[in-house]
Amino acid sequence: MSLGNASEELKWKEGRNMKKIVWLFGLLLFIVIGSACSDDRLKVVIDPGHGGIDAGATGVSGKYEKDFTLSLSKKVEQLLKKESDIKVLMTRSDDTFISQESRQRPKYANEVKADLFISIHGNTFSDSSVSGTETFYYHKNSQSFAEIMQKHVVEATGFRDRGAMERDLFVVKETEMPAALLEIGYLTNQEDEAKMWTDDFQNRVAASIVAGIKEYQESLERAEE
Repeated sequence: MSLGNASEELKWKEGRNMKKIVWLFGLLLFIVIGSACSDDRLKVVIDPGHGGIDAGATGVSGKYEKDFTLSLSKKVEQLLKKESDIKVLMTRSDDTFISQESRQRPKYANEVKADLFISIHGNTFSDSSVSGTETFYYHKNSQSFAEIMQKHVVEATGFRDRGAMERDLFVVKETEMPAALLEIGYLTNQEDEAKMWTDDFQNRVAASIVAGIKEYQESLERAEE
């Protein structure tokens, strides 16, 4: 073989190899972009109640509901981030004020096309002897989700089971996906509140919220089979 022919063959092989590299790179890019565009994870919005100038309920100890809800919500967020098939989003991650008039909480959940919405609260009542855990929903398609969440959360709190009930609250009324508002316990009840501020209690409840989400997720998957 002449040097000229050898040189031509080398160029041809190099060109063929380059085409393979370009093709493989294009395939990899297609897979990456396709995966990003087809995120089929369950999208969950966690809504820590109140915030900023809206302190919510003031507990027996003088502590504010807004701080309790944010603390617990962050624990839920951290647990959900460990679930590969769940994407978690927060309506607030710090002491931010979100006005009720703006309806930003349900608007945000609708805009991001959430699959589930959970608003976390601490309860209050004029009678300090009132205690317990309860869950509110509005739309019929939220009832089973709310009942599952109530079951798990009340088991974690150990408080009186006050049930899952329909209630005309805008955060669960104006959301376009199954939504539940969790009243974890009464900050105006001395025994409830003392437990609610402990890390052990909040870690237990956070885990129960995740367990409730996963049970509901599994029920959806079974329904699709």
